[in-house]
Amino acid sequence: MKVYFIGAGPGDPELLTVKAARIIGECPVCLYAGSLVPAEVVACAPAGAHVMDTAPMTLDETHAEILKARDAGHDVARVHSGDPSLYGAIAEQIRRLRADGIEYEIIPGVPAYTAVAAALGQELTIPEIAQSIVLTRMSMKSTSMPPKETLENFAISGATLAIHLAIRNMREIERVLIPHYGEDCPVVVAYRASWPDQLILRGTLSDIRKKVRDAKITRTALVMVGPALADHTDFVDSALYDPEVEHVLRNRKT
Repeated sequence: MKVYFIGAGPGDPELLTVKAARIIGECPVCLYAGSLVPAEVVACAPAGAHVMDTAPMTLDETHAEILKARDAGHDVARVHSGDPSLYGAIAEQIRRLRADGIEYEIIPGVPAYTAVAAALGQELTIPEIAQSIVLTRMSMKSTSMPPKETLENFAISGATLAIHLAIRNMREIERVLIPHYGEDCPVVVAYRASWPDQLILRGTLSDIRKKVRDAKITRTALVMVGPALADHTDFVDSALYDPEVEHVLRNRKT
């Protein structure tokens, strides 16, 4: 048997990849993180499949279900939100699978920050304005951050920040980032991006905290900060399609 770690994407069932949908539809066992993955995503599980919401379960309990599946010779679809490589908590699961000699495969999914960019209708890497994105989070009640991975250190770069698990710490974001980005730096807070009740708040580092408070957003939101989030119209064209720039698939126009 095999365990498939499947990225379910940000929430919209139609953002599930073709491969992910196929594998969910073939596995007799489906374990999904119901707090972040809507039931519609796993509705393609085969008739009679053992489908469990793992949100209230511990690591030991989910692994026990995998061991039961192994003993029965059943493949397992282990469905996580977004892409499982990012805050998917799959590393500790993989460690246990390896210890028990269980084969596994990772199926990537659409990460939340790309769903936010799509909702905004814009590109995040704008020529000569922003070319880097930092995916990070804040500690809060979750696992501590490595000592050098701080907002202060990332802010020095001026890159676009996609900050997870931070919606209850907007005051700290404001305090740390304003000295580096300025009070007028654009901020986007995306609540449940791509879900039917999606809510996108736009603001600046000086006013976004009040907007979040007024909207009563306390969880399941991504905070994005950086100049790329502004509505830019005055920027240079990318060299990708510049007729004066030669590359392996195109000769310079003369």
